[in-house]
Amino acid sequence: MHIALVAGELSGDLLGGGLIAALKARYPQARFSGVGGPAMIARGLQSHVPLERLAVMGLVEVLRHLPELIAVRRQLYRTLIADPPHVFIGIDAPDFNLGLERQLRVKGIPTVHYVSPSVWAWRPWRVRKIARSIDLMLTLLPFEAQFYQRHGVAVCHVGHPLADEIPPRSDAEAARRALGLDLPAGVRLVALLPGSRMGEIERIAPLFLETAGWLHARRPELRFLVPAATARLHDALAALQAERAPHLP
Repeated sequence: MHIALVAGELSGDLLGGGLIAALKARYPQARFSGVGGPAMIARGLQSHVPLERLAVMGLVEVLRHLPELIAVRRQLYRTLIADPPHVFIGIDAPDFNLGLERQLRVKGIPTVHYVSPSVWAWRPWRVRKIARSIDLMLTLLPFEAQFYQRHGVAVCHVGHPLADEIPPRSDAEAARRALGLDLPAGVRLVALLPGSRMGEIERIAPLFLETAGWLHARRPELRFLVPAATARLHDALAALQAERAPHLP
């Protein structure tokens, strides 16, 4: 069995990694191809395109990368038509995936979309395009499934995988020790979360770091933690810190 999947950013890659693991448990001989990041590749995905080429957001950034995004989608379409999967699963990234899903569906390839766009909150008319593009919607939240049922779209509520990964009650001290953050008494830890896309890091992280420096000058007991989704993002954040807040602890 050949299953194709396309994730458009790192959050989708994490969902895709879990999905591939679940599919492999049921179909151990299946092979997986498409677009993914470290989590999906570690589970056996053959990624035809680096995930970073799809991970853009915001009107300006999307317009700047639009020719490349169109070229990537055409490349993927040709690749998947030449080696048709038994099913295609688009993971989030609706602006990229729904168009590809519709093209593949016209060619007789069953299409599934994993993670509903927020059609229940804004631009609800998009449900018509979704209905033309997919055979099945997989939703994270139960009320999303109810929305699609009302509009006659085949849907299955699969739940959010974080519900299995995060315990109802967590031990903050144990979590800090696991991360090597044994802080002295009186020290307060602040997490800075500028995002997982390079565009977000370039635009948002400088302001975060400058604000953290301003806070630390007034509250010297503060320490700051910035998670990086990839080694490339880590290097970019380290360079920005050296430039904008070199003395920030």
